[in-house]
Amino acid sequence: MDQHLAPEQGAQVKVTFTTPETDIQLPESKRQLLVPADIRRYGLSRILNSESMLDTDGIPFDFLVDGSFLRTSLEDYLQANGLSLETNLTLQYVRSLIPPTYEASFEHDDWVSAVDVLSASSPAGRWSGDSFQRGQDRILSGSYDGLLRIWNASGQVSATSPSGSHGGHSASIKAARFLSNTQVASAGMDRTVRVWKYTETDQFSGGELKPTLELYGHTGSIDSLEVDGQSKRILTASADGAIGFWTTSKSSAPEADASLLPNAHTTKRRKISSSVSAAHRGPLSMMSIHTAPASAAVFDPKDRTVAYSVSQDRTVRTIDLTTGIVVSTLTTSNPLLSLCAISRASAPLLAAGTSARHITIVDPRASATTTSVMTLRGHTNKVVSLYASPENDYSLVSGSHDGTCMIWDLRSVRPATKDEGMGSVSEPAYVIERESIKQTAGSKKKATAGDGCKVFSVVWDKELGIFSGGEDKKIQINKGRNVVAN
Repeated sequence: MDQHLAPEQGAQVKVTFTTPETDIQLPESKRQLLVPADIRRYGLSRILNSESMLDTDGIPFDFLVDGSFLRTSLEDYLQANGLSLETNLTLQYVRSLIPPTYEASFEHDDWVSAVDVLSASSPAGRWSGDSFQRGQDRILSGSYDGLLRIWNASGQVSATSPSGSHGGHSASIKAARFLSNTQVASAGMDRTVRVWKYTETDQFSGGELKPTLELYGHTGSIDSLEVDGQSKRILTASADGAIGFWTTSKSSAPEADASLLPNAHTTKRRKISSSVSAAHRGPLSMMSIHTAPASAAVFDPKDRTVAYSVSQDRTVRTIDLTTGIVVSTLTTSNPLLSLCAISRASAPLLAAGTSARHITIVDPRASATTTSVMTLRGHTNKVVSLYASPENDYSLVSGSHDGTCMIWDLRSVRPATKDEGMGSVSEPAYVIERESIKQTAGSKKKATAGDGCKVFSVVWDKELGIFSGGEDKKIQINKGRNVVAN
């Protein structure tokens, strides 16, 4: 056993280091060590990075003991768990999640209901191929005022969509995504999906959003929109309980149902005029598969012919998009409001946000009797937006009506208490508060989380960071570079 790093005096604890990460494994001869009993995470991380151990440039590590992150000294952990100093502790070390720091906020005129990012590492940036150049990073926002805005990284608006009377949305936007660096899709309370062409003549202010395609088929508000720019496909989830499957290709899209078009019922009301003509099309398929409002739908990360949807009817459904048939249905305990897929080597895990303030992690391959793999607890209000980490397969970010975003690390798991029910539980690694709440809290009126600051949408980009939009009429940016240390 290598003991030269242990102090000459004071209580010591024998530890055994393990890790699931093959590139930072210690040789067998260095895995056991005597360390000071009062050592904490930082000291353990320094030992591992030392020349005689891993000899790295200073990787920040976290340490898991029986599935939970070590947040105290080893001595305090042993005492809290009724263990003696003679106990040989097994410490699993993993690369740390670094706290995301506040970077900036972009001001809006109304609530920010949707955010997305275009960068070299984002899905839309990759779908754009060689036509995307570094430095073209853009941020997309959709608002309750019915307008889309595209921003540069300096917080300047480079393009704004036209109003409803000029070819834009006639009601609040609820979802928006980049399809590529020249194409955007959006949807909202006017029950339409709209595809826009984005052109830019000046990187700071000279841009234009032109409507090119209007998609009709839903009969209720469209609250979620997911895109696959490579296949030019769109998934939508609507308050009408249906999941829509669409193409952005005008030539291959079916004709729209004439009864759903804006000019179908013009009696006693002004005919909607538009200075910009956009083609009207219908869905490839409209799947009325839920018995309550459908909240979200996403593509399978590896197989774009498969989709998953969640609803306030408490179900998670797996859909074969080639046939429009529901392959499986999992029933949970609470209404489901948001969804993201966490890519894994074998099959994805699904994270579903609930009205009961928690996130349930499910394996879509599981039987109906074993729906939940894990429960993520920490929010104090509805969880309405989720986004998987772009850097690994064990973390995600959530946005809630409690006014916070939370970062979760699925490697940290503990057994549920009696009050929490059965299964495993994870708690947030970090909490991102709204800066507008912090500023208000400094005034005479004490602000609390959720006080006019509901978070409606969150996205996590590998290069640009974590972007969230909310009731405070702001896009908030928290620095994402090295959120997960490499």
